[in-house]
Amino acid sequence: MLKKIALASAISAVSMTSGAAFAQNFTLSSPDLKAGKFTNEQFLSESYGFGCSGGNASPHLSWSGAPSGTQSFVLTVYDKDAPTGFGWVHWVVANIPGNATEIARGITPDGSGLPAGALQTRTDFGVPGYGGPCPPQGSTHNYVITLTALKVDKLPDAVTQNATPALVGFFAKANSLGQATLVVNQGR
Repeated sequence: MLKKIALASAISAVSMTSGAAFAQNFTLSSPDLKAGKFTNEQFLSESYGFGCSGGNASPHLSWSGAPSGTQSFVLTVYDKDAPTGFGWVHWVVANIPGNATEIARGITPDGSGLPAGALQTRTDFGVPGYGGPCPPQGSTHNYVITLTALKVDKLPDAVTQNATPALVGFFAKANSLGQATLVVNQGR
């Protein structure tokens, strides 16, 4: 019995290690970030009332080295330092096809420019679509851009454009093969 437990533990450790090693090759980048920072083009627009007057245009993102078996991706942009007590989700894109390697800059709220089948869901602004960063004046925030590779070709039908970030996150974590992350330390 102890030999079976030891063997099962060894197999589990090897499978976790090999997956983690492969995930290290999964990278996410953005040619639109200048010196690792968002530009005014990507900042939130004045119409939102948070004090920024940017273009609210999503950045171009590209990736490589997705884990074997990837059938789709979920992209999130999250400000873990937002003064809400639990952060702020700026963008969620689900059902990005597994053969995609980029998202173009300037995706519109209706999803124009996204890869076929991809779906923007609700953010903490209350609507689908990209909402740029706007840290309070005099502060610096960490914006975490995460691309999650999934073992399913799309999330369940409960994930519509009105789905909350938490619902998308739940299904993404449940089907994750690995993640690529880019952190932008941004002040204003």
